[in-house]
Parts: sequence; C-alpha cells; structure tokens
Amino acid sequence: MPVPGTLLRCPRLALLAMTVVLPAANGPALADADCGSPDAPCTIANGEYYFAAPATPPGSRGFPVVIMLHGWASSGKAALQDAKSVAPVTARGYLFVAPNALPANTGKRDWSVRDGQPPRRDERAFLNDVLADLEGRLPLDRGRVLLTGFSRGGSMVWNIACEDPEAFAAYAPVAGGFWDPLPGSCKGPVRLFHTHGWGDATVPLEGRPLGNSGLVQGNIFAGLGIWRKANLCASRPAEARLTNGDRWLRAWETCAPDSELRLILHPGGHSIPPDWADSALDWFEAGARMPGQIAGQR
Repeated sequence: MPVPGTLLRCPRLALLAMTVVLPAANGPALADADCGSPDAPCTIANGEYYFAAPATPPGSRGFPVVIMLHGWASSGKAALQDAKSVAPVTARGYLFVAPNALPANTGKRDWSVRDGQPPRRDERAFLNDVLADLEGRLPLDRGRVLLTGFSRGGSMVWNIACEDPEAFAAYAPVAGGFWDPLPGSCKGPVRLFHTHGWGDATVPLEGRPLGNSGLVQGNIFAGLGIWRKANLCASRPAEARLTNGDRWLRAWETCAPDSELRLILHPGGHSIPPDWADSALDWFEAGARMPGQIAGQR
C-alpha cells in the first residue's frame, strides 16, 4: 500500500491502491491491473516493460529499484517470471523492473549492444523513460536504482556504465561484457559488480567469435582492465578469496572515491546463480552512494 497521506495528493496512487493484486503467500505483488503483469506489459513511446512490486510500503523516499535486462531472444516477461531473481528483490522492498528489448533483424529480441552493428534504440534514454513512466504509478527513489542484466543484457549494462556511469547508482551485470571492438576507455568512477560462471561456454571469460557472424565476444578480463583504469584502481587487487563456499571473489577496493569493482566467479555455466540477487543487493546496500546527478534529472 502507498505511504499514508499520499493518496489524496496522487489520484493514480489512489487507483493503484484499489486495483493492486495482493501478493501470494510466498511471492511478490505483480503490478496494478492497468499494466505491468506478465500478460499486460506497460507500453511507452519507445518500448515496453513489466514490473513486480513488493508487498511492503515504500520508504519515505519511495521504492528503490532493480532493473533487469533480459538475455538475447528472451523477454521482460520471462525475466519477471524468474522467481529466483524476482522474489529476493521484492522481499527486500525493491521494485523489480523488466523491460523488453526490441526485435533485431533475426526477429529475436536483442539490446543495442555496441558490437559494430547499428543501434536500433537509445537504450539509456529508453530506460530513463521507463522510470519516468513508472514514477507516475508508484513513488520511486531515483537515487537507488541498480541496473543489472543477463548475457546480452549484461553487455548492455557494461555499455551504459561505460558511457554514462552516473546514469544509475550502481551496476551488477551477469554473464555478459564488452564485445569487440572493446572501448579504448570508459568514463568513471563507477560501482560495478560482475558475476560470471567459470564454466560458461556461451559467453566464455576469454571471449570468442560468434559463428560466422563477424561478431566477437570480448575478453572479460580485458574489459575489467578498462574498468580498473576508469576507476583509477591500484594495479594489484585485494587478495582473491573464496566466499559462500564455492565462489571466487576478486575486489579492487583501492580506487577513486565513489567507485568499486568486484568480480565473482561461480562454478556453473551460462546462468544466474540462485543466490545472486541477495549477493548483489548486499553489495549494493553496503556501498550505496547517491550519484551527483540522478538519472533523468540532469
């Protein structure tokens, strides 16, 4: 339910309070009846998105937000229905937002990743429009927006963080990095927490050519080198260590103010680990910073 006292000031919130779908005993509330549920995406001028709302009311500054960019040929609907990612996010009071990529020339949905192909959409502007539209439905804390994505969605996260690091408070990509040609440099500082499977054969850590397409997935470690330079990190990282039993963590912590760079390798393949959401939010909340320029308010 909305914050007490806000309904009279915001007719849309009053409508939401009457139409919100109550959460199931073990899951989040999925959007209002107007749009956002798996069967009814919210439509804006340049695309579509879905969202799941927590059962708890927002804080005084509104709901913090996690935006998840789906993988190639997938959809925001599929991301919204991934309980292992959505439920931990909404359980901690965050809105889970799942936009749709546009269809590529193959007919499959794909983000406008910087890979040598012409972009089909300004994805940074699209995500800002998603937040603006969502803000008309629910109170948002625009200073606490974590952008994440899986596979090609993760690559899109790397691109946005590189080109506009203050667009979002922090970035947590999974199993996707830069494509060749790698950028010569990135803007900074940035807070970035990358997760990857040691056995990932779809997006291998060392990169690979993608069939006969002429597209080449970039080397993740080479990309991290670009991030280290952008964040002015010391050449030697903090000591690598095991965490959560079977995760390999490397953190570069001696960096520019308001920046952080972490890499988690898990023993699986091309996947989102089941404990990923809580790990990413633990990291996000431990070092949360308010960007000097909040997304959409420049």
